[in-house]
Amino acid sequence: MDTKGSSFVSVYIPASEYSRKRHGETVKPTTKSRSIRRIWNRLSRMQKSFLLVMLFIILIFTFIVTTTSWIPADNYNAEFDRHSNFLQNSNQQGKFRAKPEIQGVQIDNRVGGPEVQNQAERTNTGARREQLTSARNDVRKVKGQERPQLLKPASSSPFPTLPRALQPDFGDPVIEDEETHNQIAENIRSVISLDPVIPLGKKKHNGGASGVNKGLFNAGPKKADSSNLKFNGPENSRQQAVADAFLHAWNGYRTYAWGRDNLKPLSQSGSDWFALGLTLIDSLDTMYIMGFQREYFEARDWVEDSLNFDGSKNVNLFETTIRVMGGLLSAYHLSGDQMFLKKAEQLGSILNVAFKTPSGVPYSDVNLKSKTAHGPSWNPDSTTSEVTTVQLEFRDLSRCTKNPEFEQSAMNVSTHVHTLRKVHGLVPININPTTGNFRSTSVITLGARGDSYYEYLLKQWIQTGKTIDFLKDDYLLAVEGMRTRLLQRTYKSNLTFMGELEGGGNSFKPKMDHLVCYLPGTLALGVLHGLPDWHLVLAKELLYTCYLTYKRMPTGLAPEITYFRTESDSTEDFYVRSNDAHNLLRPETVESLWYLYQITGDKMYQDWGWEIFESFMKYTRNSHGFNSISSVLDPNNVKPRDMMESFFLGETLKYFYLLFSDKVIFNLKTWVFNTEAHPFPVYDH
Repeated sequence: MDTKGSSFVSVYIPASEYSRKRHGETVKPTTKSRSIRRIWNRLSRMQKSFLLVMLFIILIFTFIVTTTSWIPADNYNAEFDRHSNFLQNSNQQGKFRAKPEIQGVQIDNRVGGPEVQNQAERTNTGARREQLTSARNDVRKVKGQERPQLLKPASSSPFPTLPRALQPDFGDPVIEDEETHNQIAENIRSVISLDPVIPLGKKKHNGGASGVNKGLFNAGPKKADSSNLKFNGPENSRQQAVADAFLHAWNGYRTYAWGRDNLKPLSQSGSDWFALGLTLIDSLDTMYIMGFQREYFEARDWVEDSLNFDGSKNVNLFETTIRVMGGLLSAYHLSGDQMFLKKAEQLGSILNVAFKTPSGVPYSDVNLKSKTAHGPSWNPDSTTSEVTTVQLEFRDLSRCTKNPEFEQSAMNVSTHVHTLRKVHGLVPININPTTGNFRSTSVITLGARGDSYYEYLLKQWIQTGKTIDFLKDDYLLAVEGMRTRLLQRTYKSNLTFMGELEGGGNSFKPKMDHLVCYLPGTLALGVLHGLPDWHLVLAKELLYTCYLTYKRMPTGLAPEITYFRTESDSTEDFYVRSNDAHNLLRPETVESLWYLYQITGDKMYQDWGWEIFESFMKYTRNSHGFNSISSVLDPNNVKPRDMMESFFLGETLKYFYLLFSDKVIFNLKTWVFNTEAHPFPVYDH
């Protein structure tokens, strides 16, 4: 064909598109393609090169922005969408049965088959929402049987079963003006609760940090009336057994370690940590609650005559605050004895020096004699949980003495930590008192050195009459972070556990301290005070796991640390390393059992507690008290340790006694327990 005189150019026509138009049919050329090609051909070589370079730069820039700003999606968990049904079922059934999954909730993160649709009620809005979960059809043969295999989690799976890399967002503190902070706080609440964002003008409480101390003492805040409490002594056989155990331990302490910090029951001697009578002061409110009047008054006289704060020992700010100052304040609230308040004020005035740092974040250690503070010689940082777990005590001291200085010092720390960047509300375990910043490479854990930060967010909010909103907001965001970043399930039985993040949040470790078992009680307490019901679902699942760390051990006692199995070929849910097999008579699981029993009324938790108590009696009781043990793995060789910590009398036995009560002794809406189990009243603001 001669194209010289033609007005058309030759254009490539895909054969697949025009395969039926080949015989005598005219094909209209693609004008757009012809025009683009004509324009391109008219460009000079330099112009073409320039355009190609610019296109390459744009592509590189887009790639960099996309990868650096990517953050794993945090989607609402379909399992927790079923929380209403779970609560109804668990209340009806009453107990977990001997099945690999927890009763009352059908855990289906291994379900194969087509896409399934989940409908649930969201308690905050009352609206029913639908959410599709991805099909999981990958099935492999395990030991001759077909068994669903755990799949690698996608971003739409908020309950991962395998480790995943996370994007930490540590950085310099973000300082916000009050209006911006309040709006962000409202947006956080709206995301978590699915309620619409409330305009700032309609808020009853701004919740800004700048308003925390306004009018604290002008109106005379009301508190719980301790005269309404009734302590009639043991009222059933289980309570009597706990009271007998306490009296046995106390008599050993009185005989061999009177006025010392701890009893060494095997060598029949005492030991000192701070030389402040830790066991005696930790036990004051326990004796008062159990009705041991003679023992209580004898200890009370020792406090008045012998407790002084002029020793040359360095004391830990956190431990001294929660045990000594907390014990004194609690004894004051229960008894009304002004002597306890005067002693607490003397101690608080000395400890307050720890907050005199460039950032306001306190040093870890205080010398009582010189009234100076400093960090430990081996580490310039303080522990995050320790600097954020003194606020209940210092606030209560301020309210009782009408001196706002104590509360202001401690509250400034919470306000400062609120401004720091976190990983979805989760904090590293080290913070520098000089710079006020987290050590970004520190571990993120709900166990040692991280645990009570989260506990005191909730309990401070409750203590202040639920008026400081950023405390609640930080707590809710942190619980969401726990769910999306730390929570995983074992492959064999779908047991819920909370792991740790290492390397600044990039590496997941399936390790859980016994200390983490405080969390179910804290979650349940939040639900009692109006927080989302799915927190109670999580509390029940996690407490079941904590109970099994006792139940599945040969001694019936839990180890200090447990490692969990998530691999698809695992044949066990968890295991214990020999170096982590010790039991220190810790209270955390018993604490959560009490909270869950008090809030749900399910006597199953009392039964679990009785099993644990009997194991303590069998393997840790000795002729002069109770001792910790080095191994929970061998009932014939528990390797006794010559130490009875003060918290065994101040917390563990106290929580056992409260757990086995047939009635409510402390109303959890008017009383709040510090992290050492010392009760404080709730104030109305």
